Amino acid sequence: MNNPDQPVIPEHTLDRDCTTLSRHVLQQFPSFSAEAQDISAIMNRIALAAKLISRRLSRAGLMAGTLGFTGETNVQGESVKKMDVYANEVFISVFKQSGLVCRLASEEMEKPYYIPENCPIGRYTLLYDPIDGSSNVDINLNVGSIFSLRQQEGNDLNAEARDLLQDGHKQIGAGYVLYGPSTVLVYSLGQGVHSFILDPSLGEFILAEENITLPAHGPVYSVNEGNYWQWSESIREYIRYVHRHEGYTARYSGALVGDFHRILLQGGVFLYPGTVKKPEGKLRLLYESAPLAFLVEQAKGRASTGFQDLLDIVPDKLHARSPLIIGSTEDVQLVESFIQDWTRRVSEQTAVTSS
Repeated sequence: MNNPDQPVIPEHTLDRDCTTLSRHVLQQFPSFSAEAQDISAIMNRIALAAKLISRRLSRAGLMAGTLGFTGETNVQGESVKKMDVYANEVFISVFKQSGLVCRLASEEMEKPYYIPENCPIGRYTLLYDPIDGSSNVDINLNVGSIFSLRQQEGNDLNAEARDLLQDGHKQIGAGYVLYGPSTVLVYSLGQGVHSFILDPSLGEFILAEENITLPAHGPVYSVNEGNYWQWSESIREYIRYVHRHEGYTARYSGALVGDFHRILLQGGVFLYPGTVKKPEGKLRLLYESAPLAFLVEQAKGRASTGFQDLLDIVPDKLHARSPLIIGSTEDVQLVESFIQDWTRRVSEQTAVTSS
């Protein structure tokens, strides 16, 4: 007999609360196969790395040697934050004894990190950005980690990793972790996009939302307008367009994961275009742009360079960069139209001048 003083918990709440990340990953596969077990174990390791990084971030202001710069620069020529180093080492540590991943590639490392003892068994490569938006760490704003999983091809143990120089469709899965008021993990294995929230009392990531879908159009445009005069005229024309039309709102935090997460949930477009001097842009294709492009397409959105779908790009080196226009389909197409129309006009003008 039910106790009338006992609160009634809806059935769907119980079901949702019981859906952990590991359980959800296994549900993405038709059977309890070796592949399903491997991918589930890899996602559990990513979750462990996220928990360790989240714990460190929550105590960063109280611990010596956590904030600030190391005084070194990474392969990108950027100053390295202490949290960059810590987060990168966390990913290495959690996978080193896993037997799952043969190779780790990070934007903080010039060459991939091989784990030879894992290679006979683990035929996967994890690519990741350990801390994206690390300039936000010292001022207590949100940051994130981005990851991508690929099948290793061949027996390349000479640090060239040529098999990674393939388009983004080759990704098995991708996702990110957002460290904010709560720690959120979002992932896709090619069957929709799903989000989880870390419950610190359980130490588990609990399902928050399944099959996230972007609206065709959203109100948010997210871009660093401080670079306005460094962009091509096409991007400046787009910015003037949204300034003149009602219904648009600007949101930009300086942390890619946080800005993308807003777009994923609310719709709109995030832009990180190239500049006149650096048309390739700033974002790394393999560690940042391609994983997010994989996610957004699973969520019925689009990712583009302005001229081609981002997942179609084949990088020429591990740390290749690309422009990024990502978000709701109609909003990405609008930005593309400005870029392509301006390119056409310049081409026509050049033809007239030449003749």
